[in-house]
Amino acid sequence: MTYRNVLTVGAVLSILVGLGFLLMPGRLVSFYNLELTPPGLLVGQLYGATLLGFGLLNWFGREFADGSVRRELLTADLLTAAIAFVVSLIGQLGGVPEVNALGWSTVLLYLLLGIGFAYLRFMKG
Repeated sequence: MTYRNVLTVGAVLSILVGLGFLLMPGRLVSFYNLELTPPGLLVGQLYGATLLGFGLLNWFGREFADGSVRRELLTADLLTAAIAFVVSLIGQLGGVPEVNALGWSTVLLYLLLGIGFAYLRFMKG
């Protein structure tokens, strides 16, 4: 597990999901058994734009050579993954009763990304 590999995985996932939410938020949430209202579609697109930005930051950040800059990027990634893990876990455990079992993939994804970021930030860095 290298810095470059973990940031590449995080970047690619963020860019793909970000583009999906930017271009078709209603279709993406339908896989989770959810439906968006018109204001929800707007929020979904804003979420997509944010994910796209994080993805691009990680994509370009793969080349950062300065150790302190890498640590700060990993700290931001770790905090983002940890918060998203908690929010998605609460949602899956009953906070959003309509979400189907596919929601567990989101919980697992943020957990695995968080573990990768934490490992690089605290164990390898």
